[in-house]
Amino acid sequence: MKNQSITNNIDWISIIIYALLVILGWLNIYSSSLSSMEDTYEKQLIFIVLTIPLIFVVLSVDGKFYEKYASIIFGISLLTLAGLFLFGKTIAGQRCWYAIGSFTIQPSEFAKAATALALAKYLSDTQINLKDVARQWQALAIIILPILLILPQPDPGSALIYSIFIIVLYREGLPSWYVWTGFVTIFLFVLTLVLEPQYVILIALAVLIMVHFKSRLADRNIILSSILLVLISGFVLSVDYVFDNIFKQHHRDRFNILLGKTVDMKGIGYNTNQSEIAIGSGGWLGKGFLEGTQTKGGFVPEQHTDYIFTTVGEEWGFAGSLVVIALFAGLLLRIIYLAERQKTKFSRVYGYCVAGILFMHFFVNIAMVVGIFPTIGVPLPFFSYGGSGLWGFTILLFIFIKMDANKVNEW
Repeated sequence: MKNQSITNNIDWISIIIYALLVILGWLNIYSSSLSSMEDTYEKQLIFIVLTIPLIFVVLSVDGKFYEKYASIIFGISLLTLAGLFLFGKTIAGQRCWYAIGSFTIQPSEFAKAATALALAKYLSDTQINLKDVARQWQALAIIILPILLILPQPDPGSALIYSIFIIVLYREGLPSWYVWTGFVTIFLFVLTLVLEPQYVILIALAVLIMVHFKSRLADRNIILSSILLVLISGFVLSVDYVFDNIFKQHHRDRFNILLGKTVDMKGIGYNTNQSEIAIGSGGWLGKGFLEGTQTKGGFVPEQHTDYIFTTVGEEWGFAGSLVVIALFAGLLLRIIYLAERQKTKFSRVYGYCVAGILFMHFFVNIAMVVGIFPTIGVPLPFFSYGGSGLWGFTILLFIFIKMDANKVNEW
């Protein structure tokens, strides 16, 4: 009787949107694969079929299991990431996969759900107060550990996704200066790549002077303002060194192209240029399913993976792209709505983690494809080709759907 009540309380709105995205994703993979003579659409169909029993397994497990064993799941996830350095398969210079016959598994796709569970478990402890500095760093350590294992693979795209957990921490009480520091750091870094360091320091000085004189505690803030100026100056002066010596050449090239400092339509900027042409050629209503000339001509590399949205833009046009974006937005808003009505902090925090991860993938991927973000290798959820990505996102989402269905048994 208990299982029946949980089944009846499953959020079918989220499941319907999920199913629509998966179906639309496969149709676009099918279209983008026809010209390449590859069987990617057939493999993706196998992945989709295998997803069905996976969903039943996730939903059949008791909701409390995920909370009780969150730390163990997280620990196993870290071990699978660390094991890549010994047993991983290198593809295109990245050691991100385990090879199982002709198939590969990417553990970083599953580590996102494991990290979300671990973070929710930690924050749901009754003794946790994120105003405490020690607790702040313990929570940040949960986020940083998988990043440290993913970055050397190297997979900066997957590592970037974990930054969204800072917003979840902020939602649960992390002081706002952490978030503002992150945004300001990114802004100063990019601004320094555009302007000379001395001009950036002068801009920072002008802003601090305005803030200083507008503050009611001006006399007390002079020391703080001076310290901030020194820290900002040191950071700004270090940007060129970091950019030239720590960033790899292809990362520098992508930033330079994005910022308009370099024009390279045939080299490193080829992917972005071709994706912009493909999307722009779709017009309002698109060229029609299987009628995209850029898609059929194979002009956009990796179109069935990271650049799958170019097929949407070319063949379905602005209207079709808007439908896809609306479906993603609807799913994200639905998850946030469900998270807010959870009866336990664990479920609420996990729900926000799910929304954050999906949002980061969605935003970064589309921003990358339309040329307002550097090419970094972030797949579009439920659309991009790959079994690990599809299964990872499915597990991530359906664990939360199970938690939401189980809330009728929570007190």
